[in-house]
Amino acid sequence: MSDTRRRVKVYTLNEDRQWDDRGTGHVSSTFVERLKGISLLVRAESDGSLLLESKISPNTAYQKQQDTLIVWSEAENYDLALSFQEKAGCDEIWEKICQVQGKDPALEITQDPIDESEEERFEEMPETSHLVELPPCELARLEEIADLVTSVLSSPIRREKLALALMSEGYMKKLLQLFQVCEDLDNREGLHHLYEIVRGVLFLNKAALFEVMFSDDCIMDVVGCLEFDPSLVQPKKHREFLTKTAKFKEVIPITDSELRQKIHQTYRVQYIQDIILPTPSVFEENFLSTLTSFIFFNKVEIVSMLQEDEKFLTEVFAQLTDEATEDDKRRELVNFFKEFCAFSQTLQPQNRDAFFKTLANLGILPALEIGMDDLQVRAAATDIFSYLVEFSPSMVREFVMQEPQQTDDDVLLINVVIKQMICDSDPELGGAVQLMGLLRTLIDPENMLAPTNKTEKTEFLSFFYKYCMQVLTVPLLASTVDEKNCKDNFQTAQLLALILELLTFCVEHHTYHIKTYIMNKDLLRRVLVLMNSKHTFLALCALRFMRRIIGQKDEYYNRYIVKGNLFEPVINTLLDNGTRYNLLNSAIIELFEFIKVEDIKSLIAHIIDNYYKALESIEYVQTFKGLKGRYEQEKDRQTLRLNSRYRRDPRTLDEDEEMWFNEDEDDDGEAIEKSRPEEEFPESYGKYMEAKKGKCLHSAVCVFNTTTCGMVCSPYTAMVGLVDYPDDEDEDEDEEQSPRKRPRLGS
Repeated sequence: MSDTRRRVKVYTLNEDRQWDDRGTGHVSSTFVERLKGISLLVRAESDGSLLLESKISPNTAYQKQQDTLIVWSEAENYDLALSFQEKAGCDEIWEKICQVQGKDPALEITQDPIDESEEERFEEMPETSHLVELPPCELARLEEIADLVTSVLSSPIRREKLALALMSEGYMKKLLQLFQVCEDLDNREGLHHLYEIVRGVLFLNKAALFEVMFSDDCIMDVVGCLEFDPSLVQPKKHREFLTKTAKFKEVIPITDSELRQKIHQTYRVQYIQDIILPTPSVFEENFLSTLTSFIFFNKVEIVSMLQEDEKFLTEVFAQLTDEATEDDKRRELVNFFKEFCAFSQTLQPQNRDAFFKTLANLGILPALEIGMDDLQVRAAATDIFSYLVEFSPSMVREFVMQEPQQTDDDVLLINVVIKQMICDSDPELGGAVQLMGLLRTLIDPENMLAPTNKTEKTEFLSFFYKYCMQVLTVPLLASTVDEKNCKDNFQTAQLLALILELLTFCVEHHTYHIKTYIMNKDLLRRVLVLMNSKHTFLALCALRFMRRIIGQKDEYYNRYIVKGNLFEPVINTLLDNGTRYNLLNSAIIELFEFIKVEDIKSLIAHIIDNYYKALESIEYVQTFKGLKGRYEQEKDRQTLRLNSRYRRDPRTLDEDEEMWFNEDEDDDGEAIEKSRPEEEFPESYGKYMEAKKGKCLHSAVCVFNTTTCGMVCSPYTAMVGLVDYPDDEDEDEDEEQSPRKRPRLGS
């Protein structure tokens, strides 16, 4: 029981004024010798490590919020919070804090925070200056009140004193009653003063004041005060929007009145923060941290209350999965789950995991497939899908692999997501970028290594390339028909760049599947058409795709590139770019530099044989001369190898002949032609003379020339490539049958 009661989550407030989760543990209060005082200790429930060690200082202001939260500041811009699982545990620790500080546990704030420097000044001031005296709450004194509130914002201690004064004797409620009087009298001057007062009170950053201001009977008056900004010619109509335009939709009636009130309050406070209040300046950023915390913990409470209401969720899912549900109702249901998932991001990690497991068990993924013809439903379902992928990629993969047995390819959930990405109407493709990230997560082998399902990677990738890859590449193939970039507008270029980024990721991580797809679709040739795009970023994406392929150093890819003459568009782009020193130029040079450094012989031979005349004039880098040097070195090496092979020492003849005659009759003999002078070798690098294998039996007529140590058995010679790949005779025959395509290089 004690473990549950003392179980807490530790939060710290980051620079963006958002609460960061530091872990879950169990809190205790004990004397720490090193700190010389009673301290709060939180040890992690996972490994017992120390998550928090904080001395209960007599001068630190601790606040108790919403029965299960204790919040305090240990230093400037360093706020801490303990979120208790149970109210009883919070009450115990609160009593201990109050005991150390000598305060009444009935208070929600122990005392006012005072800096050391301010405390010194505080002691030097006359006794009467300790207090902030508020003028009477009257129309004639509004200007005086506004000046007072504005003047204290620069002093932390005066802010604290003013907050205490405002909380006494219902002063805030009296001010808001004056607002109604001023509005009835159309007293613009008074309304402008009230704007300054309410804005200043919000910047006091006090949860106790927020509880009063955001209560049901006060919040609309607070919004009303904030409508009368003196800098505006006409007041804004925020109350009209909140009461008439903004509609609270209950997909299923919410019977819990406390939950309804919390939802209304959170929406309105969020509206005040995001819409009404101006963006805080650098000096005002910390003034609204408590307001951010107020909204954050409200959302946590809303999600928890909804999740605990089993009847509510069951009823929502029953209507969502019922195909007879009307379209308007379905839109509301899906949008509800979208908001529900968004709010869940405020939960602690273990609670968030439990939340998504609950949704999965109730059947959220099958429910998303229903009604996908509606654009609004599809957009909301895609957002929910993104939350589920972030939670558990494996769960989503397992579901989508079962779909082909139940539905057509066109309505597969993952294909719906891909189409949503392709059809994003946002000119900046904000949604498409998000969805591309989801797809990348789903197809990333790094998160497919769960030991419980070792076949997940193979099965899912086979599924993806069978059912989904053709959908993903439709825009790419459609834009490169007849080796021309048909659509070269900015939005299409952005979309193609996203697709290429995903394909480049596949080349690096999906070796076999993507290789087969590229070969079958001749995909690299289509991608390189985009090198002609007027959008340099797209040309760079196409080049990066080729660079990643060459970076695999796979001879299958290399032969595909050589056979298709696929360096031509790259070299044409380099030559068209001229002497301009830009990113495109550098990226192309780096591609050839990589080939040179890695000494990829087949590509070096192809480049020098076919393109060196066009490239030899480029002298501002040594890359191409280096490639030529590699080419010559390999040519010399082959020549020496052939000479050493054909011009052996005559004294070795007897031993070689003896070994040859001792072989079985069925062994294949090697037919070797007499060596020729070096100059008779063809100029094309990578070609040399080699004898074809043929059978030579003892009964065959063999001529031995003892002078040159040559041996000829029905010699037959042919031209073959330097890098000889077994079982590739068919490809060689194809190349011989059709003349090699010559590049059309730009001058």
